[in-house]
Amino acid sequence: MTVTETVQGFLEKHSVGYDLVPHPHTGSSHETAEAAHVREDHIAKAVIVKDADGYAMVVVPASNWVDMEHLRKELNRDIHLATEEELATLFSDCEAGAVPPLGPAYNIETFLDQALTSLANVYFEAGDHEHLVHTTGDDFRTLLAGVRHGYFSHDH
Repeated sequence: MTVTETVQGFLEKHSVGYDLVPHPHTGSSHETAEAAHVREDHIAKAVIVKDADGYAMVVVPASNWVDMEHLRKELNRDIHLATEEELATLFSDCEAGAVPPLGPAYNIETFLDQALTSLANVYFEAGDHEHLVHTTGDDFRTLLAGVRHGYFSHDH
C-alpha cells in the first residue's frame, strides 16, 4: 500500500500536490521521523477521541501529546481516546496505527493544533507504516480548511 484511496481522492479533490516519502517499516511517529529523516514536529499525527456525540480527530505535531484535560475544558465535552478496534472500523483502508490526519476526508470532526499552522512543510501518514505524504504547509491548511484551530497539545 502507499496512499489510501480515501487520502488520494481527498488530495485530488483539493488539487493538492504532494510527494511520497518512503521509509522502512516503523511502529511509532518518533521512529518514522528518524527513518524518514524528517523533524518530528513537522509530522502531523491524528489522535482519535470520542464522546457521546461521536468521534473526533485531533491533529497535533508528532512530537507532542494531546492535552486531554485542556481539550475537555476547551470543548466542554467528556472526551476519551478511541480504542484500536474503533479505529480499525473508522479507518478500514488504513493499517492499524497509521491514520492520516485528514478528518474531513473521513467525515470526522477535526481539531487542528495551532503548532501546525505556520509550518512551510508538513508530513503525515499515508495510511501505512512505510510512507509519509509530504505537502506544503499552505496545501495542508487547504486540506483542513474550516476545522477548528486551538492549542490542544504539549511537548512530550
